Amino acid sequence: MIGVFGGTFDPVHYGHLRSALEVKDRFDLTEIRLIPSAQPPHREQPSVTAESRLKMLALAIEGQPDLKIDDRELKRSGPSYMVDTLKSIRDESATQPLLLFIGSDAFNQLTTWHEWQALFNYAHIVVLTRPNYEAQALNAFFVAHLATDSAELAEAPAGKLYFQPVRQLDISATAIREMIAQKKNPGFLLPDKVLTYIRQHQLYLR
Repeated sequence: MIGVFGGTFDPVHYGHLRSALEVKDRFDLTEIRLIPSAQPPHREQPSVTAESRLKMLALAIEGQPDLKIDDRELKRSGPSYMVDTLKSIRDESATQPLLLFIGSDAFNQLTTWHEWQALFNYAHIVVLTRPNYEAQALNAFFVAHLATDSAELAEAPAGKLYFQPVRQLDISATAIREMIAQKKNPGFLLPDKVLTYIRQHQLYLR
């Protein structure tokens, strides 16, 4: 099974990396792909270029062979719609199960995503939650796709919705950017190499 972990990574931090490693082991994935969004359609465009965010991501995962970067959204023009990304991965991976990992906040907004129902044509959707998370009432579409056991995800290439508790670190990219703008030290919230890159290139300063 292939895992997909998308985001702006603005900047990448230990919350992103810890969750990615945990689901890699939890679902026994053959690989997990970190896919930086070039033009995120659901938020303001990051102040830092996609190329810089890609470089920080590469620095963050040095020495972690289980994590791989997929830069296809940077090579594609227009908004970085996840449905287009999943379709292109599916075209390359035949019938291998594909798991898209999203957070609970993103899941609560999923019905606003571009062609959101079509996501299930190409991948399973795995919602990463905190322990004891209580999901909002699910609409009929989600209920029809709900899996109650993770083993169901290996039985088909796509089409299921599954909720997976993970050990989530309370780290926010927004808070890190604010700390840097205020000339505070965000050390131990993100890899040292990433922080060094931010300082060298004077990123996130007002």
